[in-house]
Amino acid sequence: MWAERLTIESKPKTVSEQFNVLFLYHFTSSLPVSVTDGETGNKRPTMAGTSRGSTRSRASKSSAENAPILSPLNPKLRKDKTRNNSLIRIFNVNLKFLLGFGIISFVIALFFIYPIVNPMEKPQKPRVITPLPAPKLTDLPMFQGEHRESLYWGTYRPQVYFGVRARTPQSLVAGLMWIGVKDGRYFMRHVCQDSDELKQYGWTSHNGRDYGHQVLTEQTMSLTTSFLKSKGHGSGYGGDWAVRIGAQSNESIPDDEMLNTAHLFFYMADEGGKSFNLGRGVLDIHDDSVLASGSRSDTGDWQLHLLSEDVSQVHYSGFKTPHIHNLSDLVLANLAVQARKFGHLLLSDSSDDSPSILVFQISARIPFRADIVFLSGTSTRDSRVEERLSRLTGISLTSLLSEKQKEFDDKFKKCFSLSDELGLESESVGKVALGNMLGGIGYFFGQSKIWLPSTSTLNAGDNSVLYWPAELYTAVPSRPFFPRGFLWDEGFHQLLIWRWDIYISLDIIGHWLDLMNIDGWIPRELILGAEALSKVPEEFVLQHPTNGNPPTLFLALRDVISSLKKEKFAAAEASDISVFLDRAFVRLEAWFKWFNTTQSGKELGSYYWHGRDAATIRELNPKTLSSGLDDYPRASHPNEDERHVDLRCWMHLAANSMRSIAELLKMDKDVEKEYGFTAKMLSDFELLNKMHLDSANGAYCDYGNHTEKVQLTWKILETGSNYPRRELVREVLEKPVLQLVPHLGYVSLFPFILRLIPPDSWILDRQLDLISNRSILWTDYGLRSLSKTSSMYMKRNTEHDAPYWRGPIWIPLNYLIVSSLHHYSQEPGPHRERAKTIYTDLRSNLIRNIVGNYQRTGYLWEQYDQKRGKGKGARLFTGWTATVLLIMAEAYHEV
Repeated sequence: MWAERLTIESKPKTVSEQFNVLFLYHFTSSLPVSVTDGETGNKRPTMAGTSRGSTRSRASKSSAENAPILSPLNPKLRKDKTRNNSLIRIFNVNLKFLLGFGIISFVIALFFIYPIVNPMEKPQKPRVITPLPAPKLTDLPMFQGEHRESLYWGTYRPQVYFGVRARTPQSLVAGLMWIGVKDGRYFMRHVCQDSDELKQYGWTSHNGRDYGHQVLTEQTMSLTTSFLKSKGHGSGYGGDWAVRIGAQSNESIPDDEMLNTAHLFFYMADEGGKSFNLGRGVLDIHDDSVLASGSRSDTGDWQLHLLSEDVSQVHYSGFKTPHIHNLSDLVLANLAVQARKFGHLLLSDSSDDSPSILVFQISARIPFRADIVFLSGTSTRDSRVEERLSRLTGISLTSLLSEKQKEFDDKFKKCFSLSDELGLESESVGKVALGNMLGGIGYFFGQSKIWLPSTSTLNAGDNSVLYWPAELYTAVPSRPFFPRGFLWDEGFHQLLIWRWDIYISLDIIGHWLDLMNIDGWIPRELILGAEALSKVPEEFVLQHPTNGNPPTLFLALRDVISSLKKEKFAAAEASDISVFLDRAFVRLEAWFKWFNTTQSGKELGSYYWHGRDAATIRELNPKTLSSGLDDYPRASHPNEDERHVDLRCWMHLAANSMRSIAELLKMDKDVEKEYGFTAKMLSDFELLNKMHLDSANGAYCDYGNHTEKVQLTWKILETGSNYPRRELVREVLEKPVLQLVPHLGYVSLFPFILRLIPPDSWILDRQLDLISNRSILWTDYGLRSLSKTSSMYMKRNTEHDAPYWRGPIWIPLNYLIVSSLHHYSQEPGPHRERAKTIYTDLRSNLIRNIVGNYQRTGYLWEQYDQKRGKGKGARLFTGWTATVLLIMAEAYHEV
C-alpha cells in the first residue's frame, strides 16, 4: 500500500512550509493528480469454453419430391390444343421461382427454429463449481427475521482500522482514515498493516452484535472508536448506528500545529454505485449536523450526522468510482493537488458528478471528541429523527456505551469464569482476545478463483474458473495479514465464539458449509471481493479442488453436541441447534465422504494430504499446505504410499462427530452404525500402532518414501537464456525408502490430542516423556512445534522461506495438547498424577508468556519464539491465538 504513506521530515517551521514539503516533495514524484481506480485483480475471466455442438442434422425430402405435378392429362388443356402455350411456360417459370424461394425460406426458418426445438449442447459446468444440491443452512428461520436484522450492520471490515458495512452485497460502507506521525514523518492510516508500526491497536471489548470499543495508539496520539447500534422507533431495516471517535495526546509534545491537530477522514461509500447528497452540515456544522444523505431499498432514506463541540469546520471531497479498495489513493491525490496549489492539508471541497463516495475531513485540536451517527428510515411519517439523533450522541451516548461495557464485562465473567488466581492482567488479556475475535468478524461477497486440471477444455489458455458468487460471514485470523476466511482456522475460532454466542457461531459455520460444492469440497481459503483480493499475493489466490484442509469445524460441533447432551443450553437454543444439525447433516456427510475418498491411502484406514509437490527441486521438504501445518516435515519424496497420522486422527474426529449427531437426532440406525464402525476402526489402537507407532520413541509418525540425506545447495542453473542463474536447490544424497518419517513434533502427538491412547497404556507414559522433555518439545513458554533433535529443526525450506512449523510455539496446538493433558489428569490410571503435573506447568507457562508479551508489545502474536518466548510472525493475530482464553478458563472438550 505504497500510496498510503506520507513521508517527510517535519523540519519546516511554518505550517505552510510543512504542507508544501509534505506534498510537493512526495506526491509530485510518486502520485498522479488523478488516480485510476480500475481494478485489475478482480476482473472475471470470460469462460469462453469450446462448444461440443451436435453434428446431427435432420434429413428431409427433396423439394422436387414434394412439389405439385402438372399432369399432361389435364382435360382443360386437351380441349383446346390451339391455345397459346406461352402461358404454360410463364407458369412453369413462376413455379420454379416460387419453389426456389420456398426452399430458401424453409432453410432459413429451419436455421432459426432448429436450435429451439433441438438446442445445441453447451459446455458442461465443471463439477468443481457446481453447488451441492441441498438446502442452505443460512436460509434456516433462526438466521432470518430478527436475528438477521440484528446482525445486519456491524464492524464487518476487519481489514481497515475502523469500518462499518451491512451483511449484504453492494452495501453502504463507512470507514475512518487519519494522518499519523512516526519519527517526525507523516503517514496516512487506513488499511491495517504492520508497517504502520502502531504501538497498539485492536478491540478491547466487542460483543459481536451491537457494541465494541477499540484503542489505536500512535507514536504521539491515541484514538478510540466506540461503536453502538440501536433499533429505535421509526428507524429502517437494520436500525441506526453511531461511532464515537476520541483523540488524546500520548506524551508531552512541542507546540507544533501539525502535532497538536488531528486530521481524520470519515467516509461513506455505496458499493452499488448509488450517488449521495451532500448535507448542509459540511458548510456549517454547528447550524446543521447532516453531512450526507441518500436512499436505499434496504434501509430506506438515510442521513449521516456529525456532532462535536470540538470540531469547527469540515472539508469534503466526492468521488464517482465502483471500487473502494484504493480509496486511500484517491484521497491522497486530492490532498496532493491542494498542497501544490494552496500549501494546506485540506480536501478540495469539490466532488465528481453523482458521487458514490463522500469523504469528510474532520480537523481539530487534540484532545477532542466527535460523534458520527447513521440514521435509517429518515423519511417515514413517524421517523422521530431528532429523538433518535439525541439518543445516539452526547451524554445519552456516553450512558449507552457505559451500559454496553458493563454488559460485556458481566457476560465475560459468566461465560468464562476465570479464577481469581490469574489476576486482573490475565483477565484483561482474555477480554482483548475475545474482543478482537468478535471484532474481527467480517462479511465478504465475491467469487473464488478455482484451479482446473490441465486436461479441461473449458477455458482455453487458462487453468482457472470462478466459483459461484457467494457470501461469507466469518472470523479472520489476523486483520493486518490475513483479513479473510481460512477454513482450518475457523474451527478454532468457533471453539471460542460458540461459548459466547451460539447463534453467531452456527451462522458462521452455516456460511462455510454452504460453500460446499457437489463433490463435498470447500475451498480452504476464501478471497471474496476487491478489498480482500488486494491483500493477497497472486500465487495464493488460486484454490485447488484436489486439496483439503483439516475439518476443524468438527472440533466446535463436537463440543456443542456434548454440551447439548448435558443440557447446558436453554430449551429454545437446544431446539435450534438440533434443527441446524439436522439440516447440516447432508453437508457434513458430503464433506466427510470427500475426505474419505479423495484423501484415502492405499491401506484401509490410512489417509494422506494431497497437494504436495513431488517434482520440486527448490524445497528442502515439499510443503503440505493442505494439512495447515505448511512446512512441518513429512516424507521427503511425496507419493501415494504416504500415510499421515494427523489426517487419520482428523477423520476419526469427523466420523465420531457424525455418529454423535446421528445418535442425537435419532436418525436411521444404519447411519449411526456406519459412522460408528468407521470411528471404531480409526480408533483401533492395535491398527493405529501398526501403521504409525515408532515404538523406540513412543511417538506416532507419518509413513512414506523418505530419506534424511537431503540438503539445500547453491547451484548454477540453465534458464534457457544467455544468463544462467545461481539458485538454492535441493540435493538428494541417498535413495529414499518406505519407512516411518523420524520427525518428532506436533504430528507425533495427534493420537494423544484425540485421546485415542488408553489411559493405562505404556505409550501414554512415553507421550508424556515427549511433551516434558526439554530436548524435544518442552520450553518455558509452551511446546515447540518440532523437536530439537529433528534434522529439519529451524531449517529454512527454501532460500526465502524461514522455518514456520519447525520449532516456533503455536497456541492452537498447545490448546489441544493442554486439553488432553487435562483429560488424562482426570482419568483413572498409572499416569494420572504425572499428566496433572505437566498440565499445570504447561498451562502456567503459556498464560504467563502470552500475557507478558501482550503487556510488552500490546499484541497477541501468530507464534512465539521457542528460545525466549518472544512474539513472532504476524501481530494482532487474535484468531486462534485467542484460544489462550480457553486455557485460562479451562474450557475443554468434555466427554
